[in-house]
Amino acid sequence: MSDGTLRYDWTLAEVEAICDLPITELIFRAQLAHRRYFAADRVQGSALLSIKTGACPEDCTYCPQSGHYKTGLQREELLDVDATLSVARRAKNLGATRFCMGAAWREAPRGEQFVRVLAMVRGVRDLGMEACATLGMLTDEQAEALAGAGLTAYNHNLDTSPEFYGEIITTRTYQDRLDTLARVRRAGISVCSGGIVGMGESKRDRLELLRQLATQNPHPESVPINMLVRVEGTPLANAAPVDVIDYVRLMATARILMPASLVRLSAGRLSLSDEGQALCFLAGANSIFTGERLLTTPNPGEDHDNALLARLGLRLMDEPFNGGDPVGERQPLATPLA
Repeated sequence: MSDGTLRYDWTLAEVEAICDLPITELIFRAQLAHRRYFAADRVQGSALLSIKTGACPEDCTYCPQSGHYKTGLQREELLDVDATLSVARRAKNLGATRFCMGAAWREAPRGEQFVRVLAMVRGVRDLGMEACATLGMLTDEQAEALAGAGLTAYNHNLDTSPEFYGEIITTRTYQDRLDTLARVRRAGISVCSGGIVGMGESKRDRLELLRQLATQNPHPESVPINMLVRVEGTPLANAAPVDVIDYVRLMATARILMPASLVRLSAGRLSLSDEGQALCFLAGANSIFTGERLLTTPNPGEDHDNALLARLGLRLMDEPFNGGDPVGERQPLATPLA
């Protein structure tokens, strides 16, 4: 079992043994790992904006933005820079230190649209915030241009295990995703990569996803664990809900495997009670998306989040995450427990 030391050689058997611990022992070990690298009462607030919505050519079965499905989503062209930065300023005023921009593209475009995205990145960084983008696949040149504009992190989720991946998407391979992450790394941008649970995958698929992430060297600095938001019109609209305790176990396992990473309690929070979210924080989750929407799906909103954090005695981080350097191992933010 891990004592919070960074490792990159996890086996699936080890991951299964961790996840199957009695819940009290599992959360205890996750807390030890968490406190070695982070202040236990701090949660990062991030905001996520869809800067280009709908008509995506990918066939991801979970996504309402796919052009393959009829979900009633209104297509919107790429926002202008001023509109994007106006949302970013509001997010900062509400306590977010990270601003994420998502565009429904298969791959980042060339030309004026990409130049506009670079201007958005520079503008967000000028606000003193972390800037994250998810634009689909990238070329080496695009990754380097984003790095030059100051992009802090690039989100590109693995979604699920390699074995289950073909059940969820056929228009892009697992290797395509890994190649994009490698380009992001080479450009010196930190990685945000996680997955989605509740798509009909097995427990083994969920743990293999975590193992895929935890055997990257370095680990992704940001690991979003999304719960499927079921949207009418998508093939997964009637998928079975995720058991809350199973979800908490995944959070704790991710924290133990990747102790220095931000583990993000991401999409699907509306399906969790306050008590369920509290268990996720106890299990090592230390980042949430604020605001009333995540791209195109609903989110609890600032008032509810502020009230919940106050009840739990937790606070949003005041400064951007200082562990975003993808080179080398990060220094602990808190004294390890004996």
